[in-house]
Amino acid sequence: MSKLLLLHSPHFTSPIHRRTVTSLLSNPRFHRAHSLSVSPSSSASPSALLLHHSHHQLLPLSSSPPLLFSSTTIRTVSVRAFDSSSSNDETATENQAEKKDGSESSEAEQLEHAKRTDDEYPSGEFEFKELGAWDKFLVKLRMLIALPWQRVRKGSVLTMKLRGQISDQLKSRFSSGLSLPGICENFIKAAYDPRIAGIYLHIDTLSCGWGKVEEIRRHILDFKKSGKFVICYAPSCREKEYYLACACDEVYFPPSAYFSLYGLTVEASFLGGVLENIGVQPEVQRIGKYKSAGDQLTRKSMSPENCEMLTTLLDNIYENWLDKISAAKGKTREDLERFINAGVFKIERLKEEGLITNIHYDDEVISMLKEKLGVQKDKALPMVDFSKYSRVRKWTLGLTGGKDLIAVIRASGAISRVRSPLSSSGSGIVGEQLIEKIRTVRESKRYKAAIIRIDSPGGDALASDLMWREIRLLAESKPVIASMSDVAASGGYYMAMAAATIVAESLTLTGSIGVVTGKFNLGKLYEKIGFNKEIISRGRYAELLAAEQRPLRPDEAELFAESAQNAYRQFRDKAAFSRAMPVDKMEEVAQGRVWTGKDAASRGLVDAIGGLSRAVAIAKQKANIPQDTKRSVSFQLSSMKPDPDNLAWMAQVTLVELSRPSPSLPEILSGIGSSVASVDRTLKGLLQDLASSDTVQARMDGILFQSLEGASTNPIINLIKDYLSSI
Repeated sequence: MSKLLLLHSPHFTSPIHRRTVTSLLSNPRFHRAHSLSVSPSSSASPSALLLHHSHHQLLPLSSSPPLLFSSTTIRTVSVRAFDSSSSNDETATENQAEKKDGSESSEAEQLEHAKRTDDEYPSGEFEFKELGAWDKFLVKLRMLIALPWQRVRKGSVLTMKLRGQISDQLKSRFSSGLSLPGICENFIKAAYDPRIAGIYLHIDTLSCGWGKVEEIRRHILDFKKSGKFVICYAPSCREKEYYLACACDEVYFPPSAYFSLYGLTVEASFLGGVLENIGVQPEVQRIGKYKSAGDQLTRKSMSPENCEMLTTLLDNIYENWLDKISAAKGKTREDLERFINAGVFKIERLKEEGLITNIHYDDEVISMLKEKLGVQKDKALPMVDFSKYSRVRKWTLGLTGGKDLIAVIRASGAISRVRSPLSSSGSGIVGEQLIEKIRTVRESKRYKAAIIRIDSPGGDALASDLMWREIRLLAESKPVIASMSDVAASGGYYMAMAAATIVAESLTLTGSIGVVTGKFNLGKLYEKIGFNKEIISRGRYAELLAAEQRPLRPDEAELFAESAQNAYRQFRDKAAFSRAMPVDKMEEVAQGRVWTGKDAASRGLVDAIGGLSRAVAIAKQKANIPQDTKRSVSFQLSSMKPDPDNLAWMAQVTLVELSRPSPSLPEILSGIGSSVASVDRTLKGLLQDLASSDTVQARMDGILFQSLEGASTNPIINLIKDYLSSI
């Protein structure tokens, strides 16, 4: 696949690449493990199959009978949804011309239908309400008895530094980096905490996707509803950082700030020429004209379809950025575009154009805050940092939950069926562990609904299918809502489509319903280095994947292609069934294409646009729980029993997080020293996982090449792996 880089990917520290990142997949997990591999022993296909994010997925799907939702809205399902015969493809071809003629009107109808569908659901919008006199008294009493490390001076300023990677997964105390749940929780607590006067937000280079950025921006705007201030200081700022900064009341840059507001880019890299020169010939079968996973290995330039897809994604992100910034700063889109195209590099111009409040150093901003809060110049400004404030209990602030429980199951990272010996706790989605959590919720009568929070580009196909099955079973007993973060594509979308309702951010990357499979032909490389390999086999197709020293025979190539076609039909038809969509219509939006959440909603792949708060509101609606205007309160599950004190407000619900990671030795060591070497973590971490697998795999930006068992001793493959891991 092409490398989609949305502003500020952490993988490219060179000044040359720094500007090319756009957060389509700025999350490192996207590059490290977004393929869903199918074991070669799977009966679905003799080839190495792949279900992978950005535009690459292939999965042998379960042939189990379809499930029905009993407690949620039942979709009208086409009988053709599971018809995998070629007649579906023929029908789609016959109607292609007709659909093209009506494409413009169809587009408008899709947008109108998406808007009507979105309006059917509660917005989950936050509305700040002052506590009553009795509640204020209780809060003051609880503050008096709070433990020393949970106490905060009155009139304090909460300081938060947003920098680097932001995980959608809950973090343990020993984990490094920031977590989106922790950031959002602190914004909510600070809004109601009478000891917090405002927030001083430091924004530096971010390495997360636009979905998380949108969620944080929403919480900044919600916090401002409390009447408290949010001041931003940004020493390094590009488009993504400024997107957050402009939501604050005031924005300050130091005189020497690194800033560049020049627009967004997408880049695609190709290794076709490199592999050709060293004698490696990838033999790739891709189903879906937008499925560009194999392009990086086989092509030397971008395909027209891939260019079309990337252009559309980039346009969506860029137009959203222009709209939000121009609205926040009271400018027209034309004025903002003129500023960007002028190539401004002097920071003074930002102040002249009203894009920042002023140019000040950090100490000068703190002095201004002292003056604002009436603190004497010779006194220190009372401040509480993010880490300490995270220890403040919601119970202390009167933010207790209701008697109704909603389970939140977080699925973040690459999908695998079992945990790798080298992987750390919380490093990805482990199918068997997530299934245990899903079954726990299904078997418990305490939970009124469940939210599956997904931030995954895909991974193992079998694991995705097994989780899909368990989510469907869960949906038979209670409402299940899928909430998408940065990315929920391929295997991530596979999980989401099991839910009755799917909620995504407008810039979430999703879809990618397509197939790619392949193998390496190393014959010419073997000749160059004097290596030889001979195989004795029984069975016509026994050497299909084992013989990497030669190209596929015509009959093998035919089987290879047919198996890929079959896998694609299975995936497409299952998606059509899950979304109650005719197969030919699903074919139009499949083809391996990645969509933004907004476009996916207009095409029936997503139901509503919003964050976790909207997913909670929809879950309450589906479970017949009264809506309220305050954010629902969550707590981390440790003993499977909520604190009875958290059940005070009967109109609210308590969100029970079932995915809190326990600290492990790798996490502790990572927290002590998280930057040992400036190696590309994506490729390095991936190859470490591959080294411990039962089969040899070389996965590059979403495509996986896999040999049968016993091939892991191949020294040439190991050499290639060693070389790639040293890049």
